[in-house]
Amino acid sequence: MAPRKSSPAEAGVPDANAPDAGRPLRADARRNRARVLEAAEAVFTAKGASASTEEIAREAGVGIGTVFRHFPTKESLLQAITGARLQRLIEETDALVAEGDPGTAFFAFFSRMVEGAAAKRSVVNLLAAAGIDIKVFKAVQVLEEAIETLLTRAQQAGTVRDDARLPEVLALLTGTCQAALNAGWERELQERVLAVIFDGLRPPGSR
Repeated sequence: MAPRKSSPAEAGVPDANAPDAGRPLRADARRNRARVLEAAEAVFTAKGASASTEEIAREAGVGIGTVFRHFPTKESLLQAITGARLQRLIEETDALVAEGDPGTAFFAFFSRMVEGAAAKRSVVNLLAAAGIDIKVFKAVQVLEEAIETLLTRAQQAGTVRDDARLPEVLALLTGTCQAALNAGWERELQERVLAVIFDGLRPPGSR
């Protein structure tokens, strides 16, 4: 079953690749926009809400006017960062679905989701401070069909227990991601939690 093509907008965040104000962007404008997004993510992660637009422009190597042209407010910039991250996750999921090892693909996807939730805590906290709420379950919903494909193939390959249904897997994934997001888990804790979850998802004879 091929996964449905999804977009960040379905998760309540704008598509990071969408043209500003509905107008197609020139190649140089697209490059500048991407540089601003990359710089903003790095600066916000390092310095938090105190980071200034001037610092972002300096990190991106563009003028302050370029930043405001693409992102008139800090909130719009934060939303675009979240959209870009979700778009990357969608692309990574599509690539995992196409991979040959179903078991590796399923567990790798689960791990990436949890790692990504823990890593983006700083950005989500900034969004919350700005009154913008990005829900983990919405991101999971966008990827639901791809997750079902990964689960089915892993079960057919004998690497995930047959009685693990999609609703349970989605509940596990959403709950674990939300916990990692809220607490900002360190790598060691992430690995221990995932080891326990994966042990429960594998067939009894393979543990």
